[in-house]
Amino acid sequence: MDARPIAVIDLGTNSTRLLVGAVRGDRVEELERRTAVTRLGDGVDKSGRLSAEAVERVSAAVGEYRKIIDRLGAERIVAVATSAVRDSRNANDLVHVLRARHGVQVQTISGDDEARLTFSGATAGAELGQAPTLVIDIGGGSTEYVVGEPGGEPGFHVSTRMGSVRHTERHLHSDPPSAVEVAALAADADRILDSEIPPGVRDAVRRAIAVAGTATSLAAIDLELDPYDSERVHRYRLGRAAVERDLARLAELPLETRSGVRGLHPDRAPTIVAGVAILARSLRHFGLEEVTVSEADILQGALLAAASDGNLAGPARPFKGGRAKESEAFGLSVQTPSTERDRPL
Repeated sequence: MDARPIAVIDLGTNSTRLLVGAVRGDRVEELERRTAVTRLGDGVDKSGRLSAEAVERVSAAVGEYRKIIDRLGAERIVAVATSAVRDSRNANDLVHVLRARHGVQVQTISGDDEARLTFSGATAGAELGQAPTLVIDIGGGSTEYVVGEPGGEPGFHVSTRMGSVRHTERHLHSDPPSAVEVAALAADADRILDSEIPPGVRDAVRRAIAVAGTATSLAAIDLELDPYDSERVHRYRLGRAAVERDLARLAELPLETRSGVRGLHPDRAPTIVAGVAILARSLRHFGLEEVTVSEADILQGALLAAASDGNLAGPARPFKGGRAKESEAFGLSVQTPSTERDRPL
């Protein structure tokens, strides 16, 4: 493994994040981590396009990150784009701006590779033992469900068109959101989960790890952190009852009041209700009473892959994901529902 610093930038639907680190064994030694809420996916669900304003917000964040990267002497920059860029018709606008202004080459990764890298990052270096583990990655435009045994390739994954930004725009139009709106969002989440997660996969899962901003924000709220403390958030265990209680509380608050909740960054206040609702329905669907929150996710997974062989793409073999009729994941025969639709690009 290469111990020299590598920089990874994650261009997400709601936030743009930076990790600069070096690999020691199977662990990432973090040198710098930053997050900026840039809302790249604003309006993409309806228009299918990245707005010029959103591209400028991301460019401003990446410009600041480039200064940090140069200061720390990172030898490589890996920039990954996920749901919002996959869903947009004008993704090249963002790619061109970041390359021309900041010398950053963007790689739009597939849902398969996003799942693999997220699972690798969330489970690397953790003493979890060998049992079917679910990683839930609630993003702004999509939610990934990845199941596998730590240390191996995931046996199942699906990338759903369900996210904190997308479902806020679809369902939550009042301030605060009405009970009817929240119920409609929950019903939509249940419908997506029922259609996308085969019963055999659902029943095999023994534990769950939740990554990304919804989960880490909820842990910070539960801990009443001010300022944010990543060491206390990492590996924090959230009970399902606490998730549902916090959902009810946050949904009752108007945006201005919600922005002041201790532990919640104000920039995440507009979309936190949808994100927490998705997490709550996910735990119910899998019959789980708690979830472990992780600060490690696709950033660490991409950094590990870049340090290993420089290739973010997975092996050229069939992935045991949504379109297979049968999966041998975990030694089970998993029947995929006939209603399952194509994985979104």
